[in-house]
Amino acid sequence: MSRKVTARIPASTTNLGPGFDVLGLALQLYSTVELEETESGREVIVCGIDTDKIPSSSENICYQAAELIFKRSGNQTKGLKLVLTNGIPAIRGLGGSGTAILGGLLTANTLCGEPFSQSQLLNFAAEFDGHPDNVAASLLGSLVVSVTEADEVQALKLHCGTDLHVVMAIPDFSLPTKEARQILPKSVGLKDAIYNVGHSSLLVAAVATSNFDMLSLAMNDRLHQPYRSPLIRGFDEVTEAATQAGALGVALSGAGPSIAAYCTTAMDDVAESMSQAFARHQVTCDVKILPIDTIGATVKFN
Repeated sequence: MSRKVTARIPASTTNLGPGFDVLGLALQLYSTVELEETESGREVIVCGIDTDKIPSSSENICYQAAELIFKRSGNQTKGLKLVLTNGIPAIRGLGGSGTAILGGLLTANTLCGEPFSQSQLLNFAAEFDGHPDNVAASLLGSLVVSVTEADEVQALKLHCGTDLHVVMAIPDFSLPTKEARQILPKSVGLKDAIYNVGHSSLLVAAVATSNFDMLSLAMNDRLHQPYRSPLIRGFDEVTEAATQAGALGVALSGAGPSIAAYCTTAMDDVAESMSQAFARHQVTCDVKILPIDTIGATVKFN
């Protein structure tokens, strides 16, 4: 009888303005990964949204992550069938690649008898993704602060409560993270570094104390948004429209192009205002009102 495991992994939004490559927030928008041991061969099936952007082959990072677990644990299998049901817009700053990586790691780890701890899996995921912020948030849920020290990821989860929602305006074009990184300066001045340390610290304190009125100030950034925002037509107008409609803070979601507005009230008004502002710049967008995921990734035998 074949063994089959399913993982559900939440999307994430990262940086939240000043917390570049450090802060990540899990959202109630999900992809699922089903991994099954078979008698022979390898099969990768991708369904859901944006399937044209996700390979159905051994090039699929979800499949590669699963293979890594089998290889590093020394487990053998005659065959594997992987089904990725993608629910997260691809290459839009919502951590879709991170969810795929985690799905492969978690399902394979469970099939292999859990040879690796959660901490080890987080390190594997960060190795794959190139930075820990997306995968840490999707794995643990809520707001996560993650750092890498001596090649080891250390992550701490903060509970956000249930009042905070993210209104996510998702444009109909993609912005690869590699491209969004190449535009950044190679070094920054001390004044800007201090500015971002202060604002990211204020942001964490605001969330930890549920003082969400501080988000507007705390989400100011000098490290990446001033360079990336020109890549997104209408960015300034969308941000201003969200604020005027009642958003407490607005920031790029990851590297973009999606824009995240943080709200405790007026979510519908903010969503409509952001959509209209993009439309004035001839940009079609999908707007989702997303609660915070507080649980993180889950995995179970079918």
